[in-house]
Amino acid sequence: MASRSDAGGEGGRRRGTARTPTRPRPQSAQADFVAEPSAGTSVQRHPRAVTPPPTLRRAGPDAIPEVASNGRGGAPSNILTAMSDTARPDSEPGIQRVSTVELFFDLVFVFAITRLTSLVAHPHGPGDYLQALLTFMTLMWMYSGYTWLTSNLVIERPWQRQTLFVAMAGFFVMALGIPKVFGDGGLPYALGLLAVTVIHAFLFTTAPSVSARTVLGIAVYNVASALLVLAAAFVRPPWDWPLWTAAVAVLLLATVRRRESNFQLSPAHFVERNGLLVIVALGESIVAVGLGARSLPLDLPLALTAILALLLSAGLWWTYFDRDDRRAEHQFTAATPAERARMALLGFGYAHMVMIAGIILLAAGLEVGITRPLGTPEAIGIWNLAAGLAVYLLGNVLYRRVLRIGAGRLRLLLAALAFATVPLGLAFGALAQIAACVLLLQPLWIAERKHAAHTPVAHAATGGAHATD
Repeated sequence: MASRSDAGGEGGRRRGTARTPTRPRPQSAQADFVAEPSAGTSVQRHPRAVTPPPTLRRAGPDAIPEVASNGRGGAPSNILTAMSDTARPDSEPGIQRVSTVELFFDLVFVFAITRLTSLVAHPHGPGDYLQALLTFMTLMWMYSGYTWLTSNLVIERPWQRQTLFVAMAGFFVMALGIPKVFGDGGLPYALGLLAVTVIHAFLFTTAPSVSARTVLGIAVYNVASALLVLAAAFVRPPWDWPLWTAAVAVLLLATVRRRESNFQLSPAHFVERNGLLVIVALGESIVAVGLGARSLPLDLPLALTAILALLLSAGLWWTYFDRDDRRAEHQFTAATPAERARMALLGFGYAHMVMIAGIILLAAGLEVGITRPLGTPEAIGIWNLAAGLAVYLLGNVLYRRVLRIGAGRLRLLLAALAFATVPLGLAFGALAQIAACVLLLQPLWIAERKHAAHTPVAHAATGGAHATD
């Protein structure tokens, strides 16, 4: 039976051309693995027959793809998928894991969350909550923007890291200005916001992907929002409120106009990066307990309250990281680039903002509640704790629905029931309310365990496509 190369040579002789010698075409790796070995036999795999898929050891300007030859002496057949994003600007970024410089960058986010928690732990009125919300929206929008950045660009060159440290300083100044952001802290906050906005756009334009061009479409909105916050710093109350509101409205307008649609993201990195932000926020709930108890004698009620507060934070961790993070990564990876960008904005953007806002409220409640575990507590701490748990669960439902990993009906019910703990806390103190909140989350754990018991082993590798809740 004539081979393809023989046929080609025959055709060459008909055209009067000399036949060039061809190398024998190696068998593909797939052929070695298709045949099932019979009983008592083994399949021999020749080293030359193994053709590994292309692998990017790391993404970025120094990425070196390992590409298998097509066996014809020419260009590899899978060269387009194996090219690094440096070599092909329109290719999908291939960043796999979060880097240490990103983890270091998150330290300023920890401090910013602490400052926001302090702002709502002892509010002077409803206006303080609205101030915290407007500040939180502008802060989280740009901080989330840096997760999009590092999902397109590996920060590994010295100048890139130094530039990121400047942005880190900008976020740090913003955090310092948060307690008086509608007063003396307004100007430092606005200047820091403008700095991190400009740096974000600049670094994004150096990304080796199509996102480097796409960012210009949303950078206009980001800069306009930062300039409105800067203008508010020069206006006396109450006229600064419309400017702050307009700054947030500009960001929402970018969402309505779908300016994110052409962005590309690295699914594994992006999911992990946003999960780490949730862990950072949960860490603040633990820090808040320590801050509230720092000047109190360690007696049994205080110790029990602290332990229950830790268990409550662990319960929130469980709702996100037990299996939902793997389900989310599976769905996020399977989505088309356009769907992925929308999922990123709504599910990992807005839904995570709601969840983190809930954690901040919950942390504020714990910080106040730990001071009076028994007896008559401060009402604001009791309400913050219940509202924080409810808001977190609502954000978690939004996240699960956007990522198509579950409807979250049980979570919606528990969010409503969270407010039923308020009378208990007002009557018996924070210890009783925190214990009730811990128990309130147990049905979610039970539902997840039942779902896991009925999940096939092969399906469990991705956490299951959908959850029962």
